[in-house]
Order: sequence, then structure tokens, then C-alpha cells
Amino acid sequence: MTAIITLLCLILLVIVIIQIGKVSELAGRIRGEADVQRESNYWNSRLGMVFMVLFLVGTIVTAYMYKNYMLGYGPHESASAHGGVLDQMFDITLLITGVVFIITQIALFYFPYKYRQRPGNKADFMPHDNKLEVVWTAIPAVAMTVLVVFGLNAWNEVMTDVSPDEEYLQIEATGMQFAWIMRYPGPDAHLGNRNFREISLLNPLGVMWEDENSWDDFQPSEIVLPVGKKVRVKITARDVLHNFDLPHFRVKMDAVPGMPTYFIFTPTTTTEEYRERLSKYSEYQKPSDPDDPESPMLWETFEYELACAELCGNGHFSMKMLVKIVEEDEYEQWLQKQNSYYMSNVRGSNEDPFIDMLIQPDHDLRRIEFADWFEQATASEEVEDDVIVLDYLFFKTASAVLDDHSEHELDNIVAALKNNPGVSAEIFGYTDNTGEPEYNLELSRLRAETAAQYLIDKGISAERLTAIGMGQELPIDTNDTEEGREANRRTELRLIFQ
Repeated sequence: MTAIITLLCLILLVIVIIQIGKVSELAGRIRGEADVQRESNYWNSRLGMVFMVLFLVGTIVTAYMYKNYMLGYGPHESASAHGGVLDQMFDITLLITGVVFIITQIALFYFPYKYRQRPGNKADFMPHDNKLEVVWTAIPAVAMTVLVVFGLNAWNEVMTDVSPDEEYLQIEATGMQFAWIMRYPGPDAHLGNRNFREISLLNPLGVMWEDENSWDDFQPSEIVLPVGKKVRVKITARDVLHNFDLPHFRVKMDAVPGMPTYFIFTPTTTTEEYRERLSKYSEYQKPSDPDDPESPMLWETFEYELACAELCGNGHFSMKMLVKIVEEDEYEQWLQKQNSYYMSNVRGSNEDPFIDMLIQPDHDLRRIEFADWFEQATASEEVEDDVIVLDYLFFKTASAVLDDHSEHELDNIVAALKNNPGVSAEIFGYTDNTGEPEYNLELSRLRAETAAQYLIDKGISAERLTAIGMGQELPIDTNDTEEGREANRRTELRLIFQ
């Protein structure tokens, strides 16, 4: 119904315009075409001057009224180290183009007024004027020269890449329809390599898990950065053209499929400091929810935001991500809570190239687990809490020779015993029920002694260690299942507190 009414209104408007034209034509015939034309010029020239004044005044007044919502003015000074250079460039551009804008608008409306048709006036014939051509060529040339010089200086300062010996944080942003995927390096400070052919549902970035640098990388749901530290953002796209835009930091760079770009900036204002800045302006001293007077103030709800500044599809509006700038200690606490994407999502899956192997992250995780167990055992008075199965202690098949990975588990024991000189340890060796009981008992004893000897060679006193072979008679688990037999091939460590 609304569409029909709208269509009828448009038809009626067209009819009215046609009738007005016919009436004007008829009036011209009655009064004379020249008189009508002069009267039209008279009123149009004056109305044009009125419009010019209202337009220019409105432009200036509204710009002043809303300056605190415009980037670079009021509370919205740049929150990055390089942003001041760009803001200065914008100000210079605004000054030059603003003056030109005002002059051209005045000329645009003043000339029709000054040279309107009047009886007795005759237009001057001026086919060529060298002076005028020099003026309107020289002035734009000077203006463009100033803009280009300042622009090049700004570009050279802002787009300089980091030097190899410079301290900085490198992160990666990948745009896709319709989301951003961020990737941070782990403790090794290096991002793993990628290959678009590796992209899958479990591996949306195509990270190459064979690269050791990728094992500790993590993919957070928000961007958290330490204030005052240089950040290099590697920017790319997975499908179409996107744009990595952090307006409060004057960061804006295209994300191009197949052609990584970058942007370097240093955050200078934390989220809390920016909120405090906004709180000093009346525009932000109002409820964040207009329908709820009790809602937090607008300045209290402010958050930095990553957006896509490229029209990349129907879901373009949803490409947002929260950005937090925090102090260094808070950033370090946040880092400690992040989990490796590989260890949390890929390890042990069909896409894991090391599914049947132990790798360094496994040993790092075990070291943390072992330290936690040792601390709990020290604090507990329960005897059962003093025993741990050494799941990462392996021997060659049917022998007492340690395999290559066992040293990591034994090194954990060495570190714990060295840090706690008042603690002794008993090492129990076990076997499953494959073979003769006498052989299994001897094998379990030799394995326990081999582990004890490793600790002694690393500086642990032999008086603090006892090696005991348990054989198959006192198993850890049942020998009726493969899982139980696997458990019975393990070794146990029991702590003795003096």
C-alpha cells in the first residue's frame, strides 16, 4: 500500500511540474519572453546569494558543532605515535582546500548575480587572457606542491619498516568474508609459515604445522596490545579485497589476497586513558542507551575497534573486532592466558603431522604439569599424593635403554630434586605380563636403575634415590586390556619427605 501511494505521489509531482512549465510558457507569451527571462534572472541571482550565505554559514557552524565527533579534533586526538603527522597533513589539506572551497562557492553564486541579464548591458568578448591563465595555473600548482611535499614527508615517516635489530611485536591480520582472524606469535616471537593450500575448516589460515614456529602461535578473539610498544601488523586477505582500519590510531591499509601488506604503529593511549579523555566533554556525558537513563555514560562504554573499510560484500558491516590497549603488566597477564592454537585444536587430530610423536610443546606442557604435581605433593599430607606415573619416560622395546624423549621427563625430576634438597625419591619399574615373570622382574629393576643412574649423572646424590623393580606381580593396572598393559610398562616416582 505504501509503495502504491509513493508511486502515485511521484506521478502527481511529474504532472505538477509539467503544468507549471505550461503555465510559465503561457505567461511568457502573454507578457513577453524577454520580460519573463529578466524577472527569472533577477530572482534566481538573489536567491542564489541567499543560498550561498546559508550554505557556507551552515557548513562552518555544523563543522564546529560536531567537531568533537570528527577524527583529529576535540577528544579524538590520535592514539598512536605517528598519528600526529597524519593529522597535521589533514589539517594542511583542509586549510588549503577549505580556502579554495569558500572562494569557489562565493564565485559560483556571485558571478550569476553580478552578470545577470540587465537592459543595456552587453557582455565583453575576451577570447584569451595570459595573466588569468598564469594565475589559475600557478595557484593550483603551488597548492599541489605544498600538499605533495608534506604528503611525501608524512608517507616516508609513517611507512618506514622496522629494522632487523629493533624491538617490536609482530602480529598478523587476515580478512575474510566476513570476519577478521588475528594471529599472535608465542614465546618464540616468530609466526609460523602459511600456505593457502593448507586451508581447511580446522586450519582457516592454512598454517603449516610442520614449521616449529607455528606450534606456539595463538589466535585470539580480540586484539590486545601493550601501550608504548611498536607493533608491526602483517595484513592479508583470504578471499576478496578488505581494508584493515583502526581509525583512532590512524591505521588504514588494504588487505589484498596473495599480496601481504603491513602497517607499523605504536599505541600511545590506553583504552582507559581514552575513556578518561572523552569524559571531559559534554557530548559523552549522556547515557549510552537513550532508552535507559540508568545505563553507563557514553564515555564509559567506549572501546577501540578494528573495522573493514572496504565494501567487501553483504556482510561487510559485521567485520568488527574489539581492540584493547593496556599497560605492559596487564598485557603479560593476558598473554599467559592464551593457548596455542595448534596444541588446543590441531594436536592429535587427523591434520596433525606429528600425531604419533612427542614434540617440544608436549615436553613444555609436561614440565608445567610436573611442577604443579610436585608443588601439590609437597603441600599434601596424603601418601597417595606423593606418587606420580612417569608417562613420558620410555624405554626401548624389551630393554632398559632410554629412548630419546625420556630425558625431558628425567630432567623435570632433576630440577625438582635440586630445588628441594630435603626430598628423596623411590623409582618403581613395572612391566606387563608378556614373557616370564623372572625376566619381567629383572627388566623392571634394570629400568628403574637406569632412570636412577640418569639422575645421579645429573648431580642428584645416590643416597637420595632408591630403584625398585616391581615386575608383573604388582601391576599399575590390569593386564586384561591393551590400555592396562600399556600402563604397566610405565615407571612410577614416589617422593619421600624427610
